[in-house]
Amino acid sequence: MNERTLYVLEFNKVIALLMEETATSVGRELASQLKPYTEMDDIIYLQNETDEALHILRLDKTVPFSQMYDITDSLKRSRIGSTLDTTECLQIAQTIYAGRNIKTFIEKLEENIPLLKDIVLDITPLHHLEKEIKLKIDDHGQVVDDASPKLKSIRQTIRTFESRIRERLHQLTRTKSKMLSDAIVTIRNNRYVLPVKHEYRSAIGGIVHDQSSSGQTLFMEPRAIIELNNQLQQAVVKEKQEIEIILQKLTSEIAEHEETLIKNIEAIANIDFIFARARLAVKMKAAKPTLNEDGIIDMKQARHPLIPLENVVASDISIGKTYHAIVITGPNTGGKTVTLKTIGLCTLMAQAGLQIPAFDGCKLAVFKKIYADIGDEQSIEQNLSTFSSHMTNIVNIMEEIDEHSLVLFDELGAGTDPQEGAALAMAILDEVIDREARVVATTHYPELKAYGYNRKSVMNASVEFDVETLRPTYRLLMGVPGRSNAFEISDRLGLRKEIITEAKSYLGIDSKNVENMIAALETTRKDAEKDLEEADRILEESEELRSELVKEWKKFEAAKKDLYRQAEEKAEKALQKAREEAQIIVDEVRQMKDKTLWKEHEWIEARKMLDEAQPSLLKTEKINEKTTDKEELEVGDQIKHQTLQQIGTIIEKKNKQEFVIQVGNMKITAKRKDLIFVKKAEKEKEDAPSRPVSHMITSSGGSVKSELDLRGERYEDAMLNLEKYIDDALVQGYPRVTIIHGKGTGALRKGVEKFIKTHPLIKSHRLGGENEGGSGVTVIELS
Repeated sequence: MNERTLYVLEFNKVIALLMEETATSVGRELASQLKPYTEMDDIIYLQNETDEALHILRLDKTVPFSQMYDITDSLKRSRIGSTLDTTECLQIAQTIYAGRNIKTFIEKLEENIPLLKDIVLDITPLHHLEKEIKLKIDDHGQVVDDASPKLKSIRQTIRTFESRIRERLHQLTRTKSKMLSDAIVTIRNNRYVLPVKHEYRSAIGGIVHDQSSSGQTLFMEPRAIIELNNQLQQAVVKEKQEIEIILQKLTSEIAEHEETLIKNIEAIANIDFIFARARLAVKMKAAKPTLNEDGIIDMKQARHPLIPLENVVASDISIGKTYHAIVITGPNTGGKTVTLKTIGLCTLMAQAGLQIPAFDGCKLAVFKKIYADIGDEQSIEQNLSTFSSHMTNIVNIMEEIDEHSLVLFDELGAGTDPQEGAALAMAILDEVIDREARVVATTHYPELKAYGYNRKSVMNASVEFDVETLRPTYRLLMGVPGRSNAFEISDRLGLRKEIITEAKSYLGIDSKNVENMIAALETTRKDAEKDLEEADRILEESEELRSELVKEWKKFEAAKKDLYRQAEEKAEKALQKAREEAQIIVDEVRQMKDKTLWKEHEWIEARKMLDEAQPSLLKTEKINEKTTDKEELEVGDQIKHQTLQQIGTIIEKKNKQEFVIQVGNMKITAKRKDLIFVKKAEKEKEDAPSRPVSHMITSSGGSVKSELDLRGERYEDAMLNLEKYIDDALVQGYPRVTIIHGKGTGALRKGVEKFIKTHPLIKSHRLGGENEGGSGVTVIELS
């Protein structure tokens, strides 16, 4: 990637923001080396890593990045035989502990994060080495007494000597207190001494190690403890030698695991780096881009990554589908350069594995080369003017670009004669377009406004300027070239109208026509925006009204069913009472002596009629079985299997008495006598409009499709078709169906979501995955 481009687009500032999000020094070092990649597979891998980490953050889970250190230098020293000090050993133990914590955290997560779990496989816990270091060195960096039996013995000897020395010195402070400046025991040159008054030096006797600034106090080692102090120093030397031996052994053990420890550090740094990318995405409210190698950039509400959220103005930016070049015109300080940098910086970020500050569904191309000629780059040392400086850079760019390049020109052709500059700019753009590179250029030249209209592969754009407030809005307007607004601004600032009128008379006819055309386009655009806002408002109100109607209708249906149920219960109670009374009468008659008046079969028949008087008011939910044996069954007919008590569909007719039927997810063979006809298969009308053919569930053989395509339908028709389709899918027993509503304005998707929320038999739903249609598809789980 071109280093100059990274500098001009301020990619280093993005790196600085990323480094602030790291939790470890090794992760910070890795972030500082961030570079954009150019291979699609590498970039997709990085983006997936970032997305996995972002998924963990959205679940409000935090990786335990406990304190750790960059122990690389210590490991190198251990390899060449240097002895590590206690601090270095403790840092290595802490790094082992940090790696183990991170590994345990990632591995215990139940989420689907294969890339992160694969990284922590390289972390080896090294429990034994960590324990060995902690057993020999305490948290304050001191080698403990139990580090070795010899050290323990030596330190016991040291404490004995120190105790005996202090005891003798305390005796002297009591017996010779008048000779001392202060009755204390202190240390000079690692030897115990007393503060003796100068005049009593001979009386105390011994070695002078120091004196006060006035010379009146001498710090003397009394003759009585010289030998003890010597023995103490010998013990201290032995202690240092034993500590050195202990640290040498620890260093050797650490050196044995050098390669493993380096892998641990690299894995920890990588995990920290990935989560830093995810945290930066959260802070920027960024989205994962969909990548392509077709040179297509399509970002909705893209924002400049380095401008604070409260100040930045978002823009819709698209290039690469039907046009390969964008020419942006507009006033100074209107945001042209910001737009240029937004495109370049977002592309660099995406190719470096970072998510970009734009809406979900954004698309970005992967470019092998990105070039930018932005800003005033006069060179006094090279004696180059602004024009010469820009042209030198452009010459270098033109030698390198191809169909895999993105080129960004700021004020193309500026700094020279306007006519020559405009002509040169058009020629340069023609050459870049001929090479099939993607190019975005900003300019002041009015000639380039017409340039965009005369070439199919070029799109005009402008940054909006509010003439009322005399301020730029920083909005990018695709398809509309910018106006100069010089006359309008002058008029509002108070310039006399006669002067403005005279100035207009100097304009050529072509210039007037271009300005009038641009003004008409702006008026049309603003009217269209107002109409769109009004349409959105009406649509929203209509959806709310329909939702209320659906809710009320469901209440009505529920109340109706409840009334039917109450009526059935009431009738059932009355019938049960009639049965009981009839049974009493039958029993009494049977006990009569003359039974010839009553036939037993008549009693049985009457009882059967009474039992069959069961009420059934919910006829709409029952199946009419009157014509069961008379109906000729055909493929596609709906039937009910009497044994299974399930609704199904005939998918194959073997003969008049044997059929293959689909019941839910089952495909079975059934006899005619076991089947009850429900309704005939629906035949499509010849004059019906053709519909997109949706994918059938071929594995089960069912006649209801697993997908419903609502694209192109009116909202009301789509919702009615959706309601009927879900009912049919529930009857067929499908566990899951897919609704294709497209992206568009989002009205159909919102309608589908509202319907889902009100349907009692829908368990859950989600938007389609990357290979399922994305946000243009909703997958529904049925009860």
